Amino acid sequence: MKLAFTTLGCPKWDMDTIITKAVEFGYDGVDFRGYLGEMEIYTLPEFSSNIEETKKKFADATLEIPCFSSSVRLFTTSETELNNYLEELKQYGTLCRVFNTPYIRVFGGAIGRTARQDAIEIVVSNLQKMLKIAEEYQVTLLLETHDDWTNCEYVRDVLQGVDSAYFAVLWDVHHPYRTVGENPELTWKTLGDRIKYTHWKDSYIKEDTSRGYQLCLLGEGDIPLERMYRLLQDEGYEGYYTLEWEKVWCPEIEEPDIAFKQYANYMNAIANKIVN
Repeated sequence: MKLAFTTLGCPKWDMDTIITKAVEFGYDGVDFRGYLGEMEIYTLPEFSSNIEETKKKFADATLEIPCFSSSVRLFTTSETELNNYLEELKQYGTLCRVFNTPYIRVFGGAIGRTARQDAIEIVVSNLQKMLKIAEEYQVTLLLETHDDWTNCEYVRDVLQGVDSAYFAVLWDVHHPYRTVGENPELTWKTLGDRIKYTHWKDSYIKEDTSRGYQLCLLGEGDIPLERMYRLLQDEGYEGYYTLEWEKVWCPEIEEPDIAFKQYANYMNAIANKIVN
């Protein structure tokens, strides 16, 4: 089992702290979603002028960067916005070459009042341009089960529309179950052969919040995480199990020192329970 965390959960940690804590808590990789308050990390010295130093730090710590989590959205009807996303993909593609990173996470995006079939056609059209960049940089774009593309059938329809080896799925195990009531077995049956990466979080219903649920440490909510882990193991999944601790968006949740250590312990406990 390979463990990672996204930097969404540690917005105040510098690079040395990120690496030190990852090693201390037993992680295999770090997924970058922002760094010290900047989401476009490729604009920062750590990923531009000083990139070789960053690369050496990760190599010395025997840590991977399995994925760069971009802000790219597949659904847009704006030519300007699409061109901005294409440029962002090129920037992340360059980082993937340096760090030998196989994946870039992308969102489907909100479709508003656009009819679903029309939205799928727009996404497929935009993907034709995005996938040329993915092929150029030899990197796979991962569509996350998120926003208006949480339902596995919607994701499947996009997959069928492009049929590319450079396009796959990031299963956020929380969102389909929590927000659309989708059973994990259905998610896997529909998308399993294209799921290359996973995000993990837990929550419980809390109706007086804007989301209708409260994020919490793993095992303290009611997402069937052990069931999901067993399913992935039974199906031969070999990708990362990445904690997406949304500290940037939800400052009230536990600090990363607590959450990152707890996640590693929790997942290892599940793995040991199944083996024994």
